[in-house]
Amino acid sequence: MSKAALNALTRVLAAELRDTNILVNAASVGKVNTRLAYGTTERSPDDATGTIVWLATLPDGGPTGELFHDHKPMDW
Repeated sequence: MSKAALNALTRVLAAELRDTNILVNAASVGKVNTRLAYGTTERSPDDATGTIVWLATLPDGGPTGELFHDHKPMDW
């Protein structure tokens, strides 16, 4: 799925679920030092999971339909 389609899906689902306690957001973890990166980045997988865990534990009424990196909203 392209990034544009994922962004659109995030916003559509967030709009459809706005009257529920379900929040729909996207996360950009950045360039992570994995086997695919061949040691060319300095961001560890543990560092990259912070925003994902934070989004998964947002309280009711939290942000929805947004894109986040390091707990901060990003422009689409």
